[in-house]
Amino acid sequence: MVLVRGEGTRVWDAEGKEYLDFVSGISVNNLGHCHPRVVAAVREQAGLLLHASNLYHNRPQAELARRLAELSIGGRVFFCNSGAEAVEAAIKLARRLWWRRREGRGEAPQAADVPRVLVFEGAFHGRTLAALAATGRYLDGFAPLPPGFVRVPFNDLAAAEEALDATFCAVLVEPVQGEGGVVPAEAGFLGGLRRLCDRTGALLIFDEIQTGLGRTGRLFAYQHYGVVPDVLTLAKALGGGLPLGAVVAAGEAADAFRPGDHGSTFGGNPVACAAALAALDVLVEEDLPARAAALGDLLLGRLRELAARHPVVREVRGLGLMAGLELAVPARPLVEAARQAGLLVNCTAERVVRLLPPLIITEDDVERAVAVLDAVLAASVSRPQASVL
Repeated sequence: MVLVRGEGTRVWDAEGKEYLDFVSGISVNNLGHCHPRVVAAVREQAGLLLHASNLYHNRPQAELARRLAELSIGGRVFFCNSGAEAVEAAIKLARRLWWRRREGRGEAPQAADVPRVLVFEGAFHGRTLAALAATGRYLDGFAPLPPGFVRVPFNDLAAAEEALDATFCAVLVEPVQGEGGVVPAEAGFLGGLRRLCDRTGALLIFDEIQTGLGRTGRLFAYQHYGVVPDVLTLAKALGGGLPLGAVVAAGEAADAFRPGDHGSTFGGNPVACAAALAALDVLVEEDLPARAAALGDLLLGRLRELAARHPVVREVRGLGLMAGLELAVPARPLVEAARQAGLLVNCTAERVVRLLPPLIITEDDVERAVAVLDAVLAASVSRPQASVL
């Protein structure tokens, strides 16, 4: 399918067919497609300065860094071009701080020293080599991967506590696992990780590439849990539709990088940053996180009603406008049937239908999407006995 045009919550393909978009470019188009204020900001900045490189600052970059720090955890911001790059930068930052601490204590490096990162089963952090090693999936044919990643079950605080010690430079975790099947952190899990990191000195890194910028019903998902990370990775919705990633680092982590430790030629591109500023203004001024919370409650409620009618639906999970419908059968046939019926959703974790609609959807959009899913479940999915959890 070739998409040629988008407006608000709709897109059109090359044959002119219209679709209700509940994928949002995989949580990128939180404001919908071609939001007028984002388009205007891109046009204006494109006539002023397209690119400056990382040899110089530019005004949209500086203003966006200030806004992100103020709205999140404070500190400093490093800009890059994607979520995977943000994760790579955060891993480098954690390792650099671990080594600087050793140098500060006068400890000579040993050949066996490897600063480790605690990661979790079901995670997804990107497809570059270190991000892939942190993810632990999609690995075939890419060995050898960077060492130093230790994996434990998600939402298992006891396993994390058993693994974590002073040899770890960081804990890297998604507040809600997206690619892993839309699995939210359980109450107490992130707070427990915060206490473990405070005890061992590891940096707590929250990967909010998919959950950030209003998706879960708060500006950042960590705000649901009352737990503040040391480092925050952002991308996807940040650029308003343009490629842009960021690492926000606070406290000691904000000073870990020295000049030359890391860089990006295109990071902080003025056009992408101008688009991000416009998108951030809309998110805040129109309180779209609150809208995502309200419409998310409606969507999850309707999906649970759907589950009660269709035993093939095993569980409904989500937070805000980030929802997953776990099936007892592979999800791809349902995703394809929904596309034929004019609804775009996607499949993740093989059996989960993931819904990531724009935060500007209406109640009518929710009802239409659920009606399509209801119809395709009834028409195209076999019905083994399965409990609704």
